[in-house]
Amino acid sequence: MRNTRIMVGAAALLLAASTAFGQAKDGKGKAPPPPMSFFVTSVGLGKGADLGGLAGADAHCQMLAAAAGRGNSTWHAYLSTQGAGAVNARDRIGAGPWANAKNQQIAANVAELHGDTLELARMGNRITKTSALSEKGEMLSGVGDTPNEHDILTGSQPDGRAYTDAADHTCGNWTSSGMGTAQLGHFDRMGGGNASWNSVHPSQGCSQPNLVATGGAGKLYCFAIN
Repeated sequence: MRNTRIMVGAAALLLAASTAFGQAKDGKGKAPPPPMSFFVTSVGLGKGADLGGLAGADAHCQMLAAAAGRGNSTWHAYLSTQGAGAVNARDRIGAGPWANAKNQQIAANVAELHGDTLELARMGNRITKTSALSEKGEMLSGVGDTPNEHDILTGSQPDGRAYTDAADHTCGNWTSSGMGTAQLGHFDRMGGGNASWNSVHPSQGCSQPNLVATGGAGKLYCFAIN
């Protein structure tokens, strides 16, 4: 009789544990998908490459993320700066992994995102036109669309680091809508002579018309850092 009571008690404990575990999952018994932690901004700030510096760019990412229900995380724009105290874009986006608004993982970590080894470079990350979605989960206009807005402001070399030469690659560290140029990536991985998502060619200038003429709209990559 005593053994029976022990077995019944054990079964009850197992059932309680199973129920608690099931409550932590969705209705189909699977772990919930990761929340959105990467997006391409659906709009730019409208002032060309004058983003108000890194702080202004981060605030833009944060605002759009909050409107999409993801304001509880801290968001940073993928941008490098130059000169004294230069910042590498790769160093300000957290450790990963990152997923888009449809729960598709675009990279597991910083090394995979940038192809830091020959093997990772061969495999590549998973940023493409169909995965580089906006914060609304929408596909954006790229090559073949009207207008083509595949240029994304980065100011970065392909490895995600800042430029160290004397040329301006960041429109005055994201404070100019006049003089200078900005290094651009292509979210659709098309055009420009290479398939780089973060470093293909410079803009024609820093004004909004200059960015539009090059093939963009002043849009950014945004990453949740936590």
